[in-house]
Amino acid sequence: MDYQQISTSVRDHVMTVTLFRPVRLNAYTYRMRQEISDALDHADEDDEVRVVVFTGSGRAFCAGADLEMGADSFDPGVHAERFEGAVDDAEAFRDDGGRLVLRLYRSKKPLIAAINGAAVGVGATMTLPMDIRIASSNARFGFVFARRGITPDGCSTWFLPRVVGIDRALEWCFTGRVFDATEAKESGLVREVVAPADLLARAHELARTIAENTPAVAIALTRRLLWDMQSVPDPETAHLHESRALHWTGGSEDVREGVVAFLEKRRPKFGMRVSTDLPDLPPLI
Repeated sequence: MDYQQISTSVRDHVMTVTLFRPVRLNAYTYRMRQEISDALDHADEDDEVRVVVFTGSGRAFCAGADLEMGADSFDPGVHAERFEGAVDDAEAFRDDGGRLVLRLYRSKKPLIAAINGAAVGVGATMTLPMDIRIASSNARFGFVFARRGITPDGCSTWFLPRVVGIDRALEWCFTGRVFDATEAKESGLVREVVAPADLLARAHELARTIAENTPAVAIALTRRLLWDMQSVPDPETAHLHESRALHWTGGSEDVREGVVAFLEKRRPKFGMRVSTDLPDLPPLI
């Protein structure tokens, strides 16, 4: 795909995806969702990519949905191209931001958000399925849907309470107010706040720590377990799923290498690949 609204680069096993509509503050569009999804497809298939970092160009991360169509911006009747190929009404009604979030959720590689500026509306909800969120001190956040007369998007009614708690999620969604990076960190929405000049370096440092020290297949399974276990009813269910994953990984080449490298006091050389060696385990939930 010819990218027009994002840019990508790969270095040291880290793919950086930059939302690239700086004149529009990287406002979200249907095209942007297609391009991000395509980039994730490539990341999942490329064993040289171990971690994906997301950031924005210019002074914003993503200022929300593009409102260039004015009052019709959210009217499904004027966005027919989004529903092409829908097999039924349920498919046709799907929120486009939710489609993006579900694709991010299904990633086989860890995702890090390096939030450099405003992350509002879908610009905030798209970060929720990312595994680590780091913010610049310039970042601002807002779940502003109510102030535009709409309800939350991007599966945020599932993700946001799990990340920050139901009372905080309700307050942010009820008021639609914009808040700063300090409040985001205090609430657990982001794990740390850094100076603007240090943001990408810090995100890449974390990404390299994952890439250089852990096996790709075990990380893909771990990501799947941790996210999917948010919905199981009890710890015994989690125990059964963990046991199945441990049973499979316990006899793998990567485990042998990890143990021997530890005993020999050297860095392990994990060889298993997500593209070919990820087990086809039954659905977790």
